[in-house]
Amino acid sequence: MAAAAATTFSELSAFKLVSSRPNSSSLTVFSSLKLPSATNSPNYSFKALKSQLNPQRHHRITSPLRSTTTTPDAASTVTTFHGLCYVVGDNIDTDQIIPAEYLTLVPSNPVEYEKLGSYALIGLPSSYETRFIDPGEIKSKYSIVIGEDNFGCGSSREHAPVALGASGVAAVVAESYAQIFFRNSVATGEVYPVESEGRLCKECKTGDVVTIELGESDSKLINHTSGKEYKLKPIGDAGPVIKAGGIFAYARKTGMIPSR
Repeated sequence: MAAAAATTFSELSAFKLVSSRPNSSSLTVFSSLKLPSATNSPNYSFKALKSQLNPQRHHRITSPLRSTTTTPDAASTVTTFHGLCYVVGDNIDTDQIIPAEYLTLVPSNPVEYEKLGSYALIGLPSSYETRFIDPGEIKSKYSIVIGEDNFGCGSSREHAPVALGASGVAAVVAESYAQIFFRNSVATGEVYPVESEGRLCKECKTGDVVTIELGESDSKLINHTSGKEYKLKPIGDAGPVIKAGGIFAYARKTGMIPSR
């Protein structure tokens, strides 16, 4: 599970890189970055998806549902998401997020990336009467997913956060995450994995209109349907990495590795 306490980003230097990527020594500069990370979990190494370099997915960054503002008094950046939320329960695993039968889809292919998104959360049981994606649609009308404990558990498939991002999800808010899902979300830059202070799944309902405000030291979720506000845990230095489009895009943007 992802803990609130910040840890160094050096864990991400353990990524296994394909031959077209820079070698792992290029990422040692990330050791000064701080991220929430899971505790009491084994370390994982994984291969980065090509989808993080796919320009087709960056349309979500300029979407009206997302904005970035700078407050003049504190000169701090606030990233905002606004839209309908979809509420799920505990232990939503990667088979429920994207079943294994769809892992043959290649996210670096724009057509298959879009198709992958159309299957997001299709593995949820029939007890979820409101489906995440309406029949006949390829995008979800829910831009924010609210979960409970251990969101993203199961396999290490990077397709899980990619499928959510491709479906139109900007952020997931959960009480805790499986470590590998959290790290995959940051590495691919597909969704913001935000931790809640409590069980917001008990406070929000599917279809509620919500706003997420992610500040450098103060973050919150506003439920406009109920009129209530809830404190969220800071996402730390993961924020700029996700905003850039993933770890390699961030490294190129900041000059840590050469741009192509």
